[in-house]
Amino acid sequence: MAMMMKSGGGRAGRRGRGGGGRHAPMSEINVTPMVDVMLVLLIIFMVAAPLLITGVPLELPRAKGVALQAAKDEPLQVSVDENGRIFLGQEAIEATTLDDLVAKLAAVAKTRGGLEAQVRFRAHRGVPYGVALRVLGRVKDAGYHKIQLLSLPEKDGS
Repeated sequence: MAMMMKSGGGRAGRRGRGGGGRHAPMSEINVTPMVDVMLVLLIIFMVAAPLLITGVPLELPRAKGVALQAAKDEPLQVSVDENGRIFLGQEAIEATTLDDLVAKLAAVAKTRGGLEAQVRFRAHRGVPYGVALRVLGRVKDAGYHKIQLLSLPEKDGS
Protein backbone atom coordinates (compact mmCIF):
# COMPACT_ATOMS: atom_id res chain seq x y z
CA MET A 1 0.00 0.00 0.00
CA ALA A 2 2.01 2.73 -1.23
CA MET A 3 0.75 6.23 -1.46
CA MET A 4 1.75 8.61 -4.15
CA MET A 5 2.15 12.29 -3.45
CA LYS A 6 2.67 15.05 -5.89
CA SER A 7 5.57 17.28 -5.26
CA GLY A 8 6.64 20.42 -6.95
CA GLY A 9 4.66 22.00 -9.77
CA GLY A 10 1.02 22.13 -8.59
CA ARG A 11 -0.81 25.10 -7.10
CA ALA A 12 -0.50 23.68 -3.63
CA GLY A 13 3.24 24.22 -3.68
CA ARG A 14 2.90 27.99 -4.22
CA ARG A 15 0.65 28.86 -1.31
CA GLY A 16 3.44 29.75 1.11
CA ARG A 17 4.68 33.24 2.00
CA GLY A 18 6.94 33.88 -0.90
CA GLY A 19 4.99 31.83 -3.38
CA GLY A 20 3.98 34.77 -5.58
CA GLY A 21 0.26 33.93 -5.48
CA ARG A 22 -2.54 36.36 -4.73
CA HIS A 23 -2.35 38.10 -1.39
CA ALA A 24 -5.50 39.19 0.40
CA PRO A 25 -5.36 42.69 1.94
CA MET A 26 -4.79 42.75 5.69
CA SER A 27 -7.98 43.82 7.46
CA GLU A 28 -6.55 44.19 10.97
CA ILE A 29 -5.52 47.48 12.56
CA ASN A 30 -2.40 47.51 14.68
CA VAL A 31 -3.38 49.47 17.82
CA THR A 32 -0.09 49.08 19.66
CA PRO A 33 1.37 52.43 18.47
CA MET A 34 -1.85 54.22 19.37
CA VAL A 35 -1.83 52.73 22.88
CA ASP A 36 1.80 53.78 23.30
CA VAL A 37 1.01 57.38 22.33
CA MET A 38 -2.01 57.47 24.65
CA LEU A 39 0.02 56.24 27.60
CA VAL A 40 2.66 58.89 26.98
CA LEU A 41 -0.02 61.60 26.79
CA LEU A 42 -1.61 60.32 29.99
CA ILE A 43 1.70 60.56 31.84
CA ILE A 44 2.33 64.07 30.47
CA PHE A 45 -1.09 65.28 31.58
CA MET A 46 -0.77 63.66 35.02
CA VAL A 47 2.52 65.50 35.57
CA ALA A 48 1.34 68.81 34.09
CA ALA A 49 -2.10 69.04 35.75
CA PRO A 50 -0.88 70.11 39.22
CA LEU A 51 1.24 72.82 37.59
CA LEU A 52 -1.82 74.41 35.98
CA ILE A 53 -3.33 75.48 39.30
CA THR A 54 -2.84 79.22 39.58
CA GLY A 55 -3.16 81.60 42.45
CA VAL A 56 -2.24 81.59 46.07
CA PRO A 57 -2.61 78.14 47.66
CA LEU A 58 -5.74 78.32 49.83
CA GLU A 59 -8.01 75.80 51.46
CA LEU A 60 -11.32 76.91 49.98
CA PRO A 61 -14.66 76.21 51.65
CA ARG A 62 -16.95 73.57 50.12
CA ALA A 63 -20.38 74.40 48.72
CA LYS A 64 -22.87 73.17 46.15
CA GLY A 65 -22.74 75.02 42.88
CA VAL A 66 -22.18 74.90 39.16
CA ALA A 67 -18.72 74.86 37.59
CA LEU A 68 -17.66 78.13 35.99
CA GLN A 69 -17.49 78.44 32.24
CA ALA A 70 -14.06 79.23 30.84
CA ALA A 71 -13.63 82.91 30.13
CA LYS A 72 -11.92 84.19 27.01
CA ASP A 73 -9.74 86.51 29.11
CA GLU A 74 -8.19 85.42 32.37
CA PRO A 75 -10.26 87.12 35.10
CA LEU A 76 -8.70 89.20 37.85
CA GLN A 77 -8.24 87.14 40.99
CA VAL A 78 -8.49 88.58 44.50
CA SER A 79 -7.55 86.21 47.34
CA VAL A 80 -7.49 86.42 51.12
CA ASP A 81 -5.25 83.91 52.91
CA GLU A 82 -5.65 82.50 56.41
CA ASN A 83 -3.62 85.40 57.89
CA GLY A 84 -5.86 88.03 56.30
CA ARG A 85 -3.31 89.10 53.67
CA ILE A 86 -4.86 90.24 50.40
CA PHE A 87 -3.49 89.06 47.05
CA LEU A 88 -4.11 90.41 43.59
CA GLY A 89 -3.32 87.44 41.34
CA GLN A 90 -0.19 85.97 42.97
CA GLU A 91 1.15 89.30 44.17
CA ALA A 92 0.57 90.29 47.79
CA ILE A 93 -0.93 93.75 48.16
CA GLU A 94 0.88 95.82 50.73
CA ALA A 95 -2.22 97.75 51.68
CA THR A 96 -2.21 99.45 55.05
CA THR A 97 -5.96 99.95 54.83
CA LEU A 98 -8.66 98.48 52.66
CA ASP A 99 -8.98 101.88 50.94
CA ASP A 100 -5.52 101.27 49.40
CA LEU A 101 -7.03 98.16 47.84
CA VAL A 102 -9.59 100.30 45.99
CA ALA A 103 -6.81 102.44 44.49
CA LYS A 104 -4.84 99.38 43.36
CA LEU A 105 -7.92 97.77 41.82
CA ALA A 106 -8.76 100.99 39.98
CA ALA A 107 -5.19 101.09 38.60
CA VAL A 108 -5.52 97.49 37.44
CA ALA A 109 -8.85 98.30 35.77
CA LYS A 110 -7.10 100.85 33.53
CA THR A 111 -4.55 98.28 32.34
CA ARG A 112 -6.98 95.35 31.94
CA GLY A 113 -9.66 96.93 29.81
CA GLY A 114 -11.95 98.69 32.22
CA LEU A 115 -14.36 97.69 34.93
CA GLU A 116 -16.21 95.14 32.81
CA ALA A 117 -13.58 92.55 33.69
CA GLN A 118 -14.57 89.63 35.88
CA VAL A 119 -13.15 89.28 39.36
CA ARG A 120 -12.79 85.88 40.99
CA PHE A 121 -12.78 86.10 44.77
CA ARG A 122 -11.12 83.36 46.81
CA ALA A 123 -10.88 83.28 50.60
CA HIS A 124 -9.37 80.67 52.90
CA ARG A 125 -12.11 78.84 54.75
CA GLY A 126 -10.71 80.02 58.10
CA VAL A 127 -11.07 83.72 57.21
CA PRO A 128 -13.81 85.38 59.27
CA TYR A 129 -16.93 86.17 57.28
CA GLY A 130 -16.69 89.88 58.12
CA VAL A 131 -13.16 90.18 56.70
CA ALA A 132 -14.22 88.50 53.46
CA LEU A 133 -17.24 90.81 53.16
CA ARG A 134 -15.13 93.93 53.76
CA VAL A 135 -12.73 92.91 50.97
CA LEU A 136 -15.67 92.13 48.66
CA GLY A 137 -17.14 95.54 49.46
CA ARG A 138 -13.88 97.25 48.48
CA VAL A 139 -13.78 95.31 45.21
CA LYS A 140 -17.28 96.59 44.48
CA ASP A 141 -16.27 100.11 45.56
CA ALA A 142 -13.49 99.97 42.97
CA GLY A 143 -16.22 99.60 40.35
CA TYR A 144 -16.15 95.89 39.58
CA HIS A 145 -19.61 94.34 39.37
CA LYS A 146 -18.92 90.89 37.89
CA ILE A 147 -17.63 89.08 40.96
CA GLN A 148 -17.46 85.29 41.19
CA LEU A 149 -17.05 83.54 44.54
CA LEU A 150 -14.90 80.42 44.28
CA SER A 151 -15.27 77.30 46.41
CA LEU A 152 -14.53 73.60 46.14
CA PRO A 153 -17.29 71.11 45.28
CA GLU A 154 -19.11 69.72 48.28
CA LYS A 155 -18.17 66.18 49.29
CA ASP A 156 -20.89 63.58 49.67
CA GLY A 157 -22.01 63.27 53.27
CA SER A 158 -20.47 66.51 54.52
